[in-house]
Amino acid sequence: MKRLLIIEDDRSFAAIVMRRMIKHGFECQLAHDATEALLRARQFKPTHILLDMKLDQDNGLLLIAPLRRSLPDVTMVLLTGYASIATAVEAVRLGADNYLAKPADTQTLLNVLSDRPVDLSQTLLDDAPLSPKRVEWEHIQQVLIANNGNVSATARQLGMHRRTLQRKLLKKTIK
Repeated sequence: MKRLLIIEDDRSFAAIVMRRMIKHGFECQLAHDATEALLRARQFKPTHILLDMKLDQDNGLLLIAPLRRSLPDVTMVLLTGYASIATAVEAVRLGADNYLAKPADTQTLLNVLSDRPVDLSQTLLDDAPLSPKRVEWEHIQQVLIANNGNVSATARQLGMHRRTLQRKLLKKTIK
């Protein structure tokens, strides 16, 4: 059984990745910060790890070495929205097996998590990469739910003006 630990502070993005990976035969668990990640790694014993580089106040690069020590045979992929050659080199130097910029489509994730080629004809319809507007929309919805529908609190948390958020919410779901 392929066991995937997704270490990602963006809960909506993590949930999307988890649903897609489950459809492709992975047993998945989520961790949203460094402490939870190390604990879940020891308990769950994943065969694969997707690690976000920026975990709220933590740096995912600092997790690579302890994760590699406790799980020497794990396939570890660092995901980041802040891709650069320097961080890619550093991630691989620290022990990551691969490095991807977000958002990564499901097929790309499957390719880097697997040593064998993946049959493209078996990809699912929802496997197209999410547009930046769609990712933003889903993130806004997740924060809005966490704030019990309070637009002002959501706007403060997202760092945007309340009226800007209201305009975004008036638009239909973006695909």
